[in-house]
Amino acid sequence: MARLGDWIDVRRDGIYLPAADAWIDPATPKPRALITHGHADHARAGHGAVLATAETLAIMAARYGPQPGQPVRYGEAVRLGEVGVRFVPAGHVLGSAQIVLEQRGERVVVSGDYKRRADPTCAAFEPVSCDVFITEATFGLPVFRHPPTAEVVARLLVALAADPRRAVLVGAYALGKAQRLIAELRRAGHDAPIYLHGAMVKLCALYEAQGVALGPLLPVGDLPRAALAGHIVIAPPSALADRWARRLPDPLTAMASGWMRVRQRAVQRGVELPLILSDHADWDELTQTVQEVGAGQIWVTHGRDDALVHWCATRQISARALALAGYEDEGE
Repeated sequence: MARLGDWIDVRRDGIYLPAADAWIDPATPKPRALITHGHADHARAGHGAVLATAETLAIMAARYGPQPGQPVRYGEAVRLGEVGVRFVPAGHVLGSAQIVLEQRGERVVVSGDYKRRADPTCAAFEPVSCDVFITEATFGLPVFRHPPTAEVVARLLVALAADPRRAVLVGAYALGKAQRLIAELRRAGHDAPIYLHGAMVKLCALYEAQGVALGPLLPVGDLPRAALAGHIVIAPPSALADRWARRLPDPLTAMASGWMRVRQRAVQRGVELPLILSDHADWDELTQTVQEVGAGQIWVTHGRDDALVHWCATRQISARALALAGYEDEGE
């Protein structure tokens, strides 16, 4: 008797679809790749052909140069050999998608990375009923329960107002997190210019070119220190302890990440203001999603897979961890 999803070949360097001769988020260059989103641990250069949303292709082009890509709209049906393919929103970053595969009367959903929280910079996650659900588990432990976004943004604005002589320096990843934080600050009424480390400028401009309004943004450049007092400055996490940060007026160091739930991580990075803001589903959202999609099997690609597999087993849901290479926390 055939088992669910036996037409999918899970290999160390990615998920291979023999009947379509295509790979999903492969770790090495392939003749044909289906890409869930633009983070570098999922979207790599060098493929012969790429199927992805137009936004993901734009992100890949900004990072790697022009791609041999075929843009796929959300909901558009594509046929690759014997496999039906659709891209639906994953809610992770701009252009992120779950990839819905159909063959032999079965439906498999490869979620990529996803979150369930509202995000003004990308389309919201859409649960899709399926037979096999392939999920991440970056925050797959019960300790990870993300606070409401509005509370996190309010903490940042209170800290900014507390001492107008200082700048607040926020470490945030350049793709997704930085733009989401900026958009949430605008939604909270913060309309002052936000200053950017040079590494953040290109992707913020790309988001705006894709129709995501971010308000007034200015590069830090060679501005005098006094000009940055009382302002928010956003930089890559690596810049928090770099010489670059010394140009800011007595900066209050913050970091926006789901990992800020772990106090030791904040201490190790010298973060004074930890901001728990994640672009991944937390524990409750992971388990909610598993229940919503109603899959007979759950496959876990990366993250804290043991706890999620155990949770599924206690509810008589078949689950297993996949040994895939190369996935990291770049988007977190």
